[in-house]
Amino acid sequence: MKTAIYFSGKYGSTRQYATWLHQATGYPVFDVAAPAPDHSGFERLILGTSIIVGAPTVKKWLASHWETIREKPILLFTVSGTPPGHPDLDTWLERHLPHEMRSAMDVVALRGRLDLSALPFWLRWMLRLAGKANQDPEAGRRMREGFDYMDKASLEPILQWAGIEAQTS
Repeated sequence: MKTAIYFSGKYGSTRQYATWLHQATGYPVFDVAAPAPDHSGFERLILGTSIIVGAPTVKKWLASHWETIREKPILLFTVSGTPPGHPDLDTWLERHLPHEMRSAMDVVALRGRLDLSALPFWLRWMLRLAGKANQDPEAGRRMREGFDYMDKASLEPILQWAGIEAQTS
Protein backbone atom coordinates (compact mmCIF):
# COMPACT_ATOMS: atom_id res chain seq x y z
CA MET A 1 0.00 0.00 0.00
CA LYS A 2 1.49 3.36 -1.02
CA THR A 3 2.02 5.28 2.22
CA ALA A 4 3.35 8.73 3.09
CA ILE A 5 4.36 10.40 6.31
CA TYR A 6 3.14 13.96 6.88
CA PHE A 7 4.11 15.84 10.03
CA SER A 8 3.65 19.11 11.82
CA GLY A 9 6.11 20.11 14.50
CA LYS A 10 7.57 23.12 16.16
CA TYR A 11 10.86 22.24 17.89
CA GLY A 12 12.22 19.14 16.13
CA SER A 13 10.96 16.06 17.99
CA THR A 14 8.16 15.28 15.54
CA ARG A 15 10.51 15.81 12.59
CA GLN A 16 13.00 13.40 14.20
CA TYR A 17 10.34 10.70 14.63
CA ALA A 18 9.19 11.24 11.02
CA THR A 19 12.80 10.86 9.86
CA TRP A 20 13.24 7.66 11.85
CA LEU A 21 10.00 6.33 10.36
CA HIS A 22 11.26 7.17 6.87
CA GLN A 23 14.53 5.34 7.58
CA ALA A 24 12.64 2.25 8.78
CA THR A 25 9.99 2.21 6.03
CA GLY A 26 11.29 4.13 3.02
CA TYR A 27 8.02 6.10 2.98
CA PRO A 28 8.34 9.69 1.77
CA VAL A 29 8.15 12.41 4.44
CA PHE A 30 6.50 15.81 4.08
CA ASP A 31 6.36 18.76 6.47
CA VAL A 32 2.83 20.18 6.29
CA ALA A 33 4.28 23.69 6.70
CA ALA A 34 6.01 23.38 3.32
CA PRO A 35 4.29 22.92 -0.02
CA ALA A 36 3.74 19.17 -0.16
CA PRO A 37 2.76 17.03 -3.11
CA ASP A 38 -0.83 16.05 -3.62
CA HIS A 39 -1.67 13.34 -1.10
CA SER A 40 -4.24 11.74 -3.39
CA GLY A 41 -1.51 9.46 -4.76
CA PHE A 42 -1.12 7.78 -1.37
CA GLU A 43 -3.44 5.04 -0.16
CA ARG A 44 -2.76 5.59 3.54
CA LEU A 45 -1.14 8.24 5.70
CA ILE A 46 0.94 8.44 8.82
CA LEU A 47 0.43 11.88 10.39
CA GLY A 48 2.70 13.23 13.09
CA THR A 49 1.84 16.15 15.33
CA SER A 50 3.46 17.95 18.19
CA ILE A 51 1.20 18.79 21.09
CA ILE A 52 1.94 22.39 22.09
CA VAL A 53 0.08 23.82 25.08
CA GLY A 54 -2.48 21.02 24.76
CA ALA A 55 -3.16 21.51 21.04
CA PRO A 56 -2.10 19.33 18.10
CA THR A 57 -0.12 21.45 15.63
CA VAL A 58 -1.56 19.49 12.68
CA LYS A 59 -5.18 20.48 13.40
CA LYS A 60 -5.46 23.21 10.72
CA TRP A 61 -3.90 20.98 8.06
CA LEU A 62 -6.23 18.14 9.02
CA ALA A 63 -9.29 20.39 8.87
CA SER A 64 -8.37 21.73 5.44
CA HIS A 65 -7.60 18.28 3.96
CA TRP A 66 -10.11 16.11 5.80
CA GLU A 67 -12.57 15.71 2.93
CA THR A 68 -9.84 14.30 0.67
CA ILE A 69 -8.24 11.96 3.20
CA ARG A 70 -11.16 10.81 5.33
CA GLU A 71 -11.54 7.45 3.52
CA LYS A 72 -7.85 6.51 3.82
CA PRO A 73 -6.37 4.49 6.66
CA ILE A 74 -4.67 7.07 8.90
CA LEU A 75 -2.38 6.70 11.87
CA LEU A 76 -1.84 9.86 13.93
CA PHE A 77 1.19 9.96 16.19
CA THR A 78 1.35 12.66 18.83
CA VAL A 79 4.56 13.97 20.36
CA SER A 80 4.64 15.64 23.77
CA GLY A 81 6.18 15.35 27.21
CA THR A 82 3.07 13.61 28.52
CA PRO A 83 3.39 9.84 28.91
CA PRO A 84 1.33 7.53 26.66
CA GLY A 85 -1.95 6.56 28.31
CA HIS A 86 -2.23 9.79 30.29
CA PRO A 87 -5.84 11.06 30.17
CA ASP A 88 -4.72 14.57 29.16
CA LEU A 89 -3.74 13.25 25.73
CA ASP A 90 -7.31 12.14 24.99
CA THR A 91 -8.70 15.39 26.41
CA TRP A 92 -6.46 17.51 24.16
CA LEU A 93 -7.42 15.57 21.03
CA GLU A 94 -11.12 15.70 21.97
CA ARG A 95 -10.88 19.45 22.50
CA HIS A 96 -9.21 20.17 19.14
CA LEU A 97 -10.27 17.45 16.69
CA PRO A 98 -13.89 16.58 15.86
CA HIS A 99 -15.12 13.14 16.86
CA GLU A 100 -15.41 12.15 13.18
CA MET A 101 -11.66 12.66 12.74
CA ARG A 102 -10.60 11.03 15.99
CA SER A 103 -12.72 7.94 15.40
CA ALA A 104 -11.33 7.49 11.87
CA MET A 105 -7.68 7.43 12.94
CA ASP A 106 -5.50 5.11 14.95
CA VAL A 107 -3.50 7.14 17.50
CA VAL A 108 -0.08 6.44 18.98
CA ALA A 109 1.35 8.75 21.66
CA LEU A 110 5.10 9.31 21.69
CA ARG A 111 7.21 11.31 24.10
CA GLY A 112 9.40 14.08 22.76
CA ARG A 113 11.99 16.56 23.85
CA LEU A 114 11.84 20.06 25.29
CA ASP A 115 15.14 21.96 25.20
CA LEU A 116 14.38 25.15 27.07
CA SER A 117 17.57 26.81 25.81
CA ALA A 118 16.20 26.60 22.23
CA LEU A 119 13.00 28.48 23.11
CA PRO A 120 12.42 32.22 23.01
CA PHE A 121 12.66 33.96 26.36
CA TRP A 122 8.92 34.72 26.56
CA LEU A 123 8.04 31.04 26.10
CA ARG A 124 10.59 29.86 28.68
CA TRP A 125 9.12 32.41 31.10
CA MET A 126 5.55 31.21 30.41
CA LEU A 127 6.54 27.56 30.84
CA ARG A 128 8.22 28.30 34.17
CA LEU A 129 5.11 30.09 35.43
CA ALA A 130 2.82 27.33 34.18
CA GLY A 131 5.12 24.72 35.70
CA LYS A 132 4.93 26.36 39.12
CA ALA A 133 1.13 26.51 38.89
CA ASN A 134 0.70 22.94 37.64
CA GLN A 135 -0.86 20.68 40.27
CA ASP A 136 0.95 17.65 38.84
CA PRO A 137 4.48 17.91 40.28
CA GLU A 138 6.04 15.82 37.50
CA ALA A 139 4.37 17.84 34.73
CA GLY A 140 5.42 21.05 36.46
CA ARG A 141 9.03 19.87 36.67
CA ARG A 142 9.03 19.00 32.95
CA MET A 143 7.75 22.48 32.10
CA ARG A 144 10.36 24.22 34.26
CA GLU A 145 13.39 22.04 33.48
CA GLY A 146 12.74 20.54 30.05
CA PHE A 147 13.04 16.87 29.15
CA ASP A 148 14.28 14.41 26.55
CA TYR A 149 12.23 11.24 26.14
CA MET A 150 13.05 10.65 22.45
CA ASP A 151 13.12 6.90 21.87
CA LYS A 152 13.39 5.24 18.47
CA ALA A 153 12.05 1.99 19.95
CA SER A 154 8.73 3.72 20.73
CA LEU A 155 7.98 3.67 16.98
CA GLU A 156 7.23 -0.06 17.13
CA PRO A 157 3.41 0.31 17.23
CA ILE A 158 3.55 2.57 14.16
CA LEU A 159 5.78 0.13 12.30
CA GLN A 160 3.40 -2.71 13.23
CA TRP A 161 0.47 -0.67 11.87
CA ALA A 162 2.44 -0.21 8.66
CA GLY A 163 3.30 -3.92 8.50
CA ILE A 164 7.03 -3.26 8.93
CA GLU A 165 9.22 -5.23 11.29
CA ALA A 166 10.86 -2.88 13.81
CA GLN A 167 14.57 -2.17 13.33
CA THR A 168 15.32 0.14 16.22
CA SER A 169 19.06 -0.30 16.50
